[in-house]
Amino acid sequence: MSTDASNADDDLKERVTNFLRRNFPQIQMHGGSAAIQHLDRENGEVTIMLGGACSGCGISPMTIQAIKSRMVKEIPEIEKVNADTGMGGDGGHGGGMSPSFPGESSSDDGGSDEGPQAPF
Repeated sequence: MSTDASNADDDLKERVTNFLRRNFPQIQMHGGSAAIQHLDRENGEVTIMLGGACSGCGISPMTIQAIKSRMVKEIPEIEKVNADTGMGGDGGHGGGMSPSFPGESSSDDGGSDEGPQAPF
């Protein structure tokens, strides 16, 4: 791949990460986390893994549905979103898993959140 393609992938990954931060601050406020597991720019597909308190949470299916529907509307390059809590596998207890956002060390809110609120 060329450097331009790599830069475009990095830009898309950053926009997806920012989307998650902006639209779903409740995930982190409730002890959960979200991370990009796989990003396929060519096919317009992203896989998101919810972890921490999201694993086993009763409203995580609503959170997953909200992520899926909003992301394809807000990020034109994304056509399909796969999201999971890690609980669907062979008895997995994803609670020990806690993915986080890349570059999360700075926590600058910048004031009010412009993104829509999650359905909880």
